[in-house]
Amino acid sequence: DTIKKWNYVVDSASFPCIDYECSNVSLAFDDKSYKIYGGQFSPACDVTAKLVTVSSIAELENCRCENDILLMRGDLCTEHLMPKNFIFYNPDHHKKIYALLEEKKPGAIIAATEKNPDLAGALYPFPLIEDGDFDIPSVYCTSSTGSEIALNDGETLHLAIEARRIPATASNVLATKNREASRKIVILAHIDAYWCTPGAVDNASGVTVLLLLAEMLRYFNDNLCIEIIAVNGEDYYSAGGEMDYLRRYGYDMGRTILAINIDGAGYRKGKTAYSLYGCREDISQLIKDVFSHYEGLVEGIQWPQSDHSLFVQRGIPAIALTTEEYIEVSSTVAHTPADTPDLIDYEKLVEVAHALCDLIMRFSDS
Repeated sequence: DTIKKWNYVVDSASFPCIDYECSNVSLAFDDKSYKIYGGQFSPACDVTAKLVTVSSIAELENCRCENDILLMRGDLCTEHLMPKNFIFYNPDHHKKIYALLEEKKPGAIIAATEKNPDLAGALYPFPLIEDGDFDIPSVYCTSSTGSEIALNDGETLHLAIEARRIPATASNVLATKNREASRKIVILAHIDAYWCTPGAVDNASGVTVLLLLAEMLRYFNDNLCIEIIAVNGEDYYSAGGEMDYLRRYGYDMGRTILAINIDGAGYRKGKTAYSLYGCREDISQLIKDVFSHYEGLVEGIQWPQSDHSLFVQRGIPAIALTTEEYIEVSSTVAHTPADTPDLIDYEKLVEVAHALCDLIMRFSDS
């Protein structure tokens, strides 16, 4: 509604997705209970079965656990498993773990996840499995709780999950100016937040930049198509918004001369860091020249974990903008309840929007 009044053509067609509710999880042996958490999108279950413990792919290959409760520990639980149908990044060892779990058919899974900020971010414990396409019930716990549970290997435990998957719809918001121009610049930020978090740095700040930039470009009428996208689902297991964009607009990506992604900008510490992907030397120089006029922008490290990869993987030049303190944010703030608006320096968002507006004008003139 906001962006329409600035004379953009807006598309917010819906696509199917899954919402989720989990009201209770419990794990008990005799009179002792353990602190566990429900895995996002896990099916419900009520399982009383023997506990089988594994800590490596080799042990998983060799175990017999059909209809049992499988406790996964150690090397199996150092990082989130990518959803089994995720097409953008899916390591072979993740695929192998999924294949073995579906072959072994445990009645339920307990994942004792390790604290690992480099691979798992700030959330601890973190859910090993978040996948609406995976139908074995799962919960997760800390590695220390996993050690306690493992003392009951071979004993009969009771695991219950009260939860349901709910058919739902979502949508991207795609706003376009000069749709028929032969060249296109795409500016995007993901509009969703990780479940149960406020999502201020990740990524309400990015959507704020989109709205600021859209207003700055409200009178733009030149030889470039401007496409502004609030992508829905970057922090969702199926990357639904990315997949919907590919289905509906993938044929048109060849017109894109530059994709710009804002994710994690505006953090109160440090400056705004930009990184370049697949840019020719003349494009790189133009970008660096424009950004050099903004004191709060510096060149930073490359990072693939966001929506710019949608374009980079198709050979389209891209820029990603985030905070210079990316490591700190990912290891202490992102995907946690600590991601609140008081972490944002709003002037940094205004500066990013001005810098991107100037860059688009330079592309238009060149």
